[in-house]
Amino acid sequence: MPDVPATSPVGRLAATVERLRQEVRAAQAEAEGRALIELAKGILVERLACGPAQAARQLAELAEQAQLTPLEFAVDVINQAARDRVTEVTEAFLSVASDPAESAAESAAVRLRAAESGVLAAHDTQAMADSLLDHALRPLGAVAVAIWAAGSDGSLTLAGSAGFPPGEAARWRYVPPDVVTVARRGLTELQDQWLSSLADSGLPTIGRREYADGARVAVPAGAGGRIHGVLEIAWPKPEDPLPRPVVRQVEALAELCAHSLETSAPPSGTDPEPRLLPDVVELMDLADGLHDPALVLVPHLDDTGQLVDFRIQHANDRFLDPAGRPRAVVNGALLLEAYPMAAGDSELFQRVERVYATGEPFRARRMRLTALVDQVPLSAVADISISRHGSSVLLIWRIEDETARLASLLQHAQRLGRIGGFEENLLTGEITWNGQLFSLYGRPPTSPPVALQDLPAHAHPDDSVTLGRFLRTLLHHRRPASAAFRLLRPDGVTRHTRVVAEPVLDTEGQLFGLRGAYQDISAQHWTEVALAATRDQLAHTEQQAVERNRLALQLQHAIMPPAQAPLRVPGLQVAVRYRPAETEHLVGGDWYDAVVLPSGLVLLCVGDVAGHGIEAATSMVVLRNALRGLAVTGAGPAQLLSWLNIVAHHLTGAVTATAVCGLYDGERRTLRWARAGHLPPVLVREADATALPAVSGLLLGAVPEARYEETELQLAAGDTLLMYTDGLIERRDRSVEESLTHLLDTARAAPSTLDQQLDRLLTYSRSDTDDDTCIVGIRVA
Repeated sequence: MPDVPATSPVGRLAATVERLRQEVRAAQAEAEGRALIELAKGILVERLACGPAQAARQLAELAEQAQLTPLEFAVDVINQAARDRVTEVTEAFLSVASDPAESAAESAAVRLRAAESGVLAAHDTQAMADSLLDHALRPLGAVAVAIWAAGSDGSLTLAGSAGFPPGEAARWRYVPPDVVTVARRGLTELQDQWLSSLADSGLPTIGRREYADGARVAVPAGAGGRIHGVLEIAWPKPEDPLPRPVVRQVEALAELCAHSLETSAPPSGTDPEPRLLPDVVELMDLADGLHDPALVLVPHLDDTGQLVDFRIQHANDRFLDPAGRPRAVVNGALLLEAYPMAAGDSELFQRVERVYATGEPFRARRMRLTALVDQVPLSAVADISISRHGSSVLLIWRIEDETARLASLLQHAQRLGRIGGFEENLLTGEITWNGQLFSLYGRPPTSPPVALQDLPAHAHPDDSVTLGRFLRTLLHHRRPASAAFRLLRPDGVTRHTRVVAEPVLDTEGQLFGLRGAYQDISAQHWTEVALAATRDQLAHTEQQAVERNRLALQLQHAIMPPAQAPLRVPGLQVAVRYRPAETEHLVGGDWYDAVVLPSGLVLLCVGDVAGHGIEAATSMVVLRNALRGLAVTGAGPAQLLSWLNIVAHHLTGAVTATAVCGLYDGERRTLRWARAGHLPPVLVREADATALPAVSGLLLGAVPEARYEETELQLAAGDTLLMYTDGLIERRDRSVEESLTHLLDTARAAPSTLDQQLDRLLTYSRSDTDDDTCIVGIRVA
């Protein structure tokens, strides 16, 4: 409203509305950016083997070093990890952005990742359309987008749109199968349809009056080999076709739309004529394959969108109507109109309604069913199954007598247990097998059964003794018996089988028959074999792990014994402490060093290599010895850490570690120090203890090259300086800040000697992470 003065009531109201709109946009951008930053933190946690807090610090420091915002750096991390099509076409999107100034201010990679995040988080296709337009399509100059859902009959339904007037979207809510539009061209041609000018094509489509001369593109939205709809994009004026890299990105966005269309149903009231959705058609096919009566029900809504009934979309051929009506009459009728008793005492309708609303299936045994059953008493009961599939409900019921039910249970139990039964009449020679036993033997049902006495001829020769003992117990001693053997089938397959049999005696105690069962136990046998092999392998692996831990512990103690002789330096007391982990299975990479250099300076350092075991211990040795050798050059702490970062990244298998390095000058009583992702030292002066201000520095091994900040501390007589690893303070239930406060409180009560003070710190440490602990302390005389 340019003609309205800013100081007028209308002008102030317009300014307020604009300010609120900008705040909403900023909040949305912040929320989307937060999701990408959290994803990048997760990648760093996995790559650097560190905690979430350390990953956040590293992300901030790396972003500052790269002179990027945290969001831009987070997207770079995601692109490096993903290596997907979004990464490939980032530069293509940047090159065709409509506003060069905007492209320079905001990374194209950030916009694409934000668009992808918004599409995946959209709760419906309308929200997806808004996200696509705002994040991915406006930078291309597009002004509107439409997401079309394809019906099984070739119709199109507008599932979501953005940039078109609401009235225009309502007019194009449904497109019948015989109407040729821009979207239908993309659906029938199964490839991208680019129209440089909509006016030249003469095809009707949504927004034709608003963007009559603009360009259009229709991209099929497919997933899993099926086309679920079309993504249509509009430009306000004629445009040349998009570059191929950009087209591939649009196709990827269309694929995301397809996944949403696959799992959602079109809104109610959108179809002027009924049509079947793909999930309903599949459910009808499933119902026809069942051996029980079944109904496929679809919801019926009133003009206000409220559920009032269910329409019987399909009744399978097992269904019998109580009134004798043909299935063609029942199909398409409303459930309560065709069967009013469904809402009566049986509560059938309420059950169906609840399943449709919650999606939770309903199962009931022996439920009274009076509305849908024919040729049975009104008091008949049935097993009911109601389940939701997409936008429709499947109702199945089964009525059978107790004998048939028990026989069916027995048949299924035998099939699942791979059990085959038999009976033999020894007087007549008649043998009866069930079908499962023929299958177990690998013989056709028309072949003669095998007598139990002939069993050794069909078994592995090595099992003849076992089967002979089985037959003697059964036939001679007339007692039940069982045996496990290898059955040789005619098809050459060997099955591990168990046979169980009992004798059948007459009234005089004479044997006249046998009955029993065979069971295929091949799966059990091979499972036992695999378990035995696994136990052997686990025992061997455990032995190797114990040996590796023993070697790592020996190496660690050889390089850094828990107690070390004091360092003799004029005017300076130096003491060190090393406490190994409580369990030998967590041999870590903590290390310390305190040595007088040829220049007369004292090298003081502590460090912590990520991980445990022999790899961490050997990496610790490499870094500790490398720092000793580099310190002879006379370089400062910052330069030493920079060189040590190169060693960690290139020469030790890309390990990561933290460290604090200091050089003490006894003549000047000064300490120059630098850190690499480590906790800063603690200074104890008189009755006060404080942590030194942290200087910037990345952890070792994170990047090929890194620069470290160095600072100098002036010490006075009586001052005590403590360097330590995180094993001294780290707790699972507290933050680092809380643990550091407890350390400072303990350090303030300084005993008379430096050794006593270090021992006190170890005694009152509240760490519970079972990690190694190193402490280096100096006291100025």
